[in-house]
Amino acid sequence: MDIASDRCIGCGQCVDYCPSGAISLADGMATIDPVLCVECGTCRRVQCCPVDAIVESSLSGTPRAIRAFFSDPAATHAETRIPGRGTEEVKTNDVTGRVRPGWVGIGIEVGRPCLGTTLTEVEKITTALAPLGVRYEPNNPMTYLLESQETGRIKEEYRGERVTSLIIEFTVEERRLAEVLGVLRDVAGRLDTVFALDVIACFDGAGELPVWDRLVEMGYRPRPNAKVNLGLGRPAASASGELAASGVSGR
Repeated sequence: MDIASDRCIGCGQCVDYCPSGAISLADGMATIDPVLCVECGTCRRVQCCPVDAIVESSLSGTPRAIRAFFSDPAATHAETRIPGRGTEEVKTNDVTGRVRPGWVGIGIEVGRPCLGTTLTEVEKITTALAPLGVRYEPNNPMTYLLESQETGRIKEEYRGERVTSLIIEFTVEERRLAEVLGVLRDVAGRLDTVFALDVIACFDGAGELPVWDRLVEMGYRPRPNAKVNLGLGRPAASASGELAASGVSGR
């Protein structure tokens, strides 16, 4: 995003619309700080400029393009063809079977509007998780930013980019949940941003969510956020040649 200097009248109407605080007035003209701007497109989308001075440059093929992919809800990632910060997670679990009995899905939502995050901060999390051997969700666009899953390092050309938010996604055996959460609790104190933690699990045959009690025992206070799938989709996933056992999941 940029301001056309030959059109701007310095009214300042665009300043309050920027969720990243990247727009300011200087010498009677609006300017956009390229470091703070996450290319979310909000300033242009809300049509707040009376003289249409907010313009959008092509970012195609540049490392900066990922700012829009993770910040603009209308943008679609080139590699995965999926819009947004992550994937559908539990919402289609009855078909995908990504999270199965005995396993939990982990979603780490890094950054938030008005705060954002840099990929350097994201890398602190992925490198801390690397020794655990986690494998990230291939349909999540964040996975394509990694130089290596073994090291958790972000590709050099993306490391300094800033985004509104992104989601780190992977699954892990339920027995390893405490190990993963211990690493995340440790790295949280070294982050210059915020993150929300999603723990995704299947209900058992009795309609209970055993992982809930485990989280409480570990000192967490989970907030219920359930997505109940009716199992009407045609399951595409199988475990050892058999269809996934449960189509109901909770987060």
